[in-house]
Amino acid sequence: MPLSNPTRPLRSANPMTSSRAAYATDPALSRGRAIPEPACPMRTPFQRDRDRIVHATAFRRLTHKTQVFLFHEGDHYRTRMTHTIEVAQIARAIARQLRLDEDLAEALALAHDLGHPPFGHAGERALDTAMDAHGGFDHNAQSFKVVTRLERKYAAFDGLNLSFETLEGLVKHNGPIAGPHAHEARSGEHRLLLADIARAGLTEALHLDRFASAEAQAAAVADDIAYVNHDLDDALRAGLLDFDALADVALVGPFVDRARAQGGDAGRRIYEVNRRLITVMIEDVVGAARQRLAEIAPRCSDDLANAGAAVVAFSVPFQAELSALKAHLLAHVYRHDKVMGVMRQAEGVVADLFRHFMHSDAGLPERWAAAVADTREVERAALIADFVAGMTDRYAIEAHKALFDETPDLR
Repeated sequence: MPLSNPTRPLRSANPMTSSRAAYATDPALSRGRAIPEPACPMRTPFQRDRDRIVHATAFRRLTHKTQVFLFHEGDHYRTRMTHTIEVAQIARAIARQLRLDEDLAEALALAHDLGHPPFGHAGERALDTAMDAHGGFDHNAQSFKVVTRLERKYAAFDGLNLSFETLEGLVKHNGPIAGPHAHEARSGEHRLLLADIARAGLTEALHLDRFASAEAQAAAVADDIAYVNHDLDDALRAGLLDFDALADVALVGPFVDRARAQGGDAGRRIYEVNRRLITVMIEDVVGAARQRLAEIAPRCSDDLANAGAAVVAFSVPFQAELSALKAHLLAHVYRHDKVMGVMRQAEGVVADLFRHFMHSDAGLPERWAAAVADTREVERAALIADFVAGMTDRYAIEAHKALFDETPDLR
């Protein structure tokens, strides 16, 4: 059983003494960028990517974008920004244990949600429905658009001109998007991603039919670890889940029993469960990855890209238990009447804004009004989707109040 010894410590991988593994992505061998730039004398290509992502406007907006609970429901609930920071911390921890390039793993973790619209997945559903006649909307494809086109800071190019390795990891957040190993996608995800990659002229450069680097795999599994744990934490604090009832839930149960035995107030018990669950999840990923690496015996990063399956991932038994925990969260948190009611109203706000801006420039900033002038319907729809997707929760609410007689309270 995955939880037979949840407190067994991970083998140490001291960052002061361990070297990068042969199968890690070597920044010295980076394939470069779409627009060539002189090397930075102080940073590796992946450190430079990380810094560009952190300084991006879209990154700052994550502070006021919803994870599960809206930004004004409480100061201690996660936002899209705090989620991203937690993913980056876990990705670095996994990368360190496996002797990967920590900077690349961190850059991918920091960039993975840049394309999320306001109000979390509710906003994404609303935009996907609004864009149905024009190809749909997907936040993964939007993240790629942000870093290749929508960020406009640099004199020489649009986007952030990230390295090919970072772009490749970003588009393969869930696995290959072409070829026999292409992952099962949400409706339109692959189509939208492939179209934007082709528009950027990067179809051949990103090796779309191969698996992502081990660093990208670490960032992807860190996303799973982070959101499961912080959604569990937030739901307990919001009263959507009963602590004692979790004793019978997969993965969580043993830690609930231990926390109750230790005593302490509710906040301490919740944190005891979370910190131990995060540890055992990282332990499983690292242990399973080490076993797969021993079987493959990769000599370079390309050996992992061509392995035919993800290497940095949960063990099969653990994944089965994690699926049961996710199903519990889906039924009792994400589909809770309180959450669903607010999110239905949030979808309405996004849908209203999209419809309004499709037919009127009123309320559009000058730059966006100039961009949509004299465009065809399909082009205008894509631009309006980009504009609305870039909104924070509070900007969307204020824009709605300025344009409509009634705006839902979203509480």
